[in-house]
Amino acid sequence: MRPSNRNKILDAAIRVVHREGVTGITFESVALEAGLTRGGMLYHFPSRDALLLGIHEHLASQWEALLEQVAGKPAHEASGQERIAAYVQACTEGTSTRVELQLMLEGTTSPELAAPWADVLSRWFPVTEGDDDTLAAMWVVRLAADGLWMHESLAYIPMAARMRQRIGRMLLEMIPKKATSGQSKKKGQ
Repeated sequence: MRPSNRNKILDAAIRVVHREGVTGITFESVALEAGLTRGGMLYHFPSRDALLLGIHEHLASQWEALLEQVAGKPAHEASGQERIAAYVQACTEGTSTRVELQLMLEGTTSPELAAPWADVLSRWFPVTEGDDDTLAAMWVVRLAADGLWMHESLAYIPMAARMRQRIGRMLLEMIPKKATSGQSKKKGQ
């Protein structure tokens, strides 16, 4: 099955960001990269803002797919501990890219662009219940995992895979045994 032109456009736009940064996103640059006409792009994305939102949604969706793959289930079926463990493992796999970091940073300037990322985070790290020590421990684990992910995306000084894995194991051991999900689970779910 051929990939849709929409996905072809989004993948091309990501390559443009990789090469030229977010400011390099124009209909012309993305159409050229995708091998499509401007009209073909306008069919899927009527404005540059719609294209940018599409890129954010596309990457956030890929991130959630990775989290589900690591957890072996969707967020609503996972316990709080399983969600945080999946988050840590996804962050320590070393799959982060500078493009994702650039787009996430750019997304903080717009609630609309931040929404896809926030939606994923609200499902995978909805820590709102528990005693202060448990919540603080879970935040420390998340912030450390985020820091490792950011380090990998910047890659000023590459980290050996062995060390990244060791840090990941240490973070997993730090997850409190009574980690809460922020959502109560009903019997039979």
